[in-house]
Amino acid sequence: MVRSLSILASLFFLSLGAAVSAEPIAGKKPNIVFILTDDQGYGDISAHGNPILKTPNLDRLHAEGVRFTDFHVSPTCSPTRSALLTGRHEFKNGVTHTIHERERLTPKATTLAQILKTSGYTTGIFGKWHLGDEPDRWPSRRGFDEMFIHGCGGIGQSYPGSCGDVPGNTYFDPTLLHNEKFEKTKGYCTDVFFARATTWIESMKGKDKPFFCYIPTNAPHAPLTVRAEDEARYKDKVKSRDVAKFFGMIANIDDNVGKLLDKLNEWGLQKDTLVIFMNDNGGTAGVEVFNAGMRGQKVTPWLGGTRAASFWRWPGTLKPADCNRLAAHIDFLPTLAEIAGAKLSDDVTKQVEGRSLVPLLRDPKAEWAERTLFTHIGRWPKGAKPDDHKYAGCSVRTPRWHLVSVEKGKQRWQLFDVTADPGEKTDVSGTHPEVVKQLNAEYDDWWATLPPHFVNEDAISPKENPFKELYWKQFGKPKQE
Repeated sequence: MVRSLSILASLFFLSLGAAVSAEPIAGKKPNIVFILTDDQGYGDISAHGNPILKTPNLDRLHAEGVRFTDFHVSPTCSPTRSALLTGRHEFKNGVTHTIHERERLTPKATTLAQILKTSGYTTGIFGKWHLGDEPDRWPSRRGFDEMFIHGCGGIGQSYPGSCGDVPGNTYFDPTLLHNEKFEKTKGYCTDVFFARATTWIESMKGKDKPFFCYIPTNAPHAPLTVRAEDEARYKDKVKSRDVAKFFGMIANIDDNVGKLLDKLNEWGLQKDTLVIFMNDNGGTAGVEVFNAGMRGQKVTPWLGGTRAASFWRWPGTLKPADCNRLAAHIDFLPTLAEIAGAKLSDDVTKQVEGRSLVPLLRDPKAEWAERTLFTHIGRWPKGAKPDDHKYAGCSVRTPRWHLVSVEKGKQRWQLFDVTADPGEKTDVSGTHPEVVKQLNAEYDDWWATLPPHFVNEDAISPKENPFKELYWKQFGKPKQE
């Protein structure tokens, strides 16, 4: 009898678990917190097997959410950001580089923030934008109600043209653009971004509107400027001081993720908030320690240049599990639009190339149709013809195959069966010429669609960075400038 009761109790709780996993996701309108790190690789997480780096809070997101194990982004930062926020390949947004005006998201694109606002969301960004520093390209013009950002691709960076941050800015006490004015802050950049995001989330409590909080950190991107106490965590555990700094920067991010999760729990928002974590491209300083068995890193078309962490945690709604289906950054917008219950206009429907991941969030083993993804590192010289660099750092990916070309100026495809050879060690193009032919044809067809979208290639650069001009207008131009 006791055993029967025990069985009945077990069946009851199993049925509850099934009910949770079957709970409707589409249109549920949770709060959304999206954390995107800069230059952290797939292997720079202890849950992914890193033998040195410890990331207990990222591991917590991994353990408590749906983990996409074959999720891919672009090989560099601006391209990934544009694809995440538009649902289509970065080249179709005019984003073919990270500088030279080619990092600017076309004004004709509709962003995720704009879409979420149509479904009643309040939106905020805290960190790195890198999709245009001119005022008409700012997040505040692209659907974000609250804007707290640095300029360029990194704090203190500046390039000829429009891409540039505040003069002399550093990772400590950075000057940041808060809505329409610069604000001088105190503290380490990652701490500052998370603190301001957390304060903003607290201000959303009790309001009858969901929020979208986007926290794109500039860390652990170089320069490897780190708090001394964070570097100290790893200086005796790795040979390279740069790696110790890099790991220390990630440890600091991890600490901030933990504090944010604790606050969501404290405020009773945990079950009403979908927290998503990703990194923006392949690994950098940490690959010499651990790269999860992959070939390549940032600015390469190998799997090590594009594979990213993708953790989706929503307690009580999403059941923790691995999902090995081929997914990508272009899937992010349609997924969140469906979860938010947003109705896409005809123009936005035509814009979106990705698929909603909602079926996989409900059931990570759900059927998932074959698909082909295209990667190109871009970054051809300013003024060059894109067609002259068609095969310079590109790849074509299906669930089984990865066709890769890395030589400049000419086509030389290598083919890898990544189901059997995830480390991409053995080129099988010679034994599978039919696959090379098919994927090459698909690549040619895709490339032929791109020219109308290369809108930034011949852009005329302004004489001065807009962030500099605005900063000088607000605080005065130093005599030595």
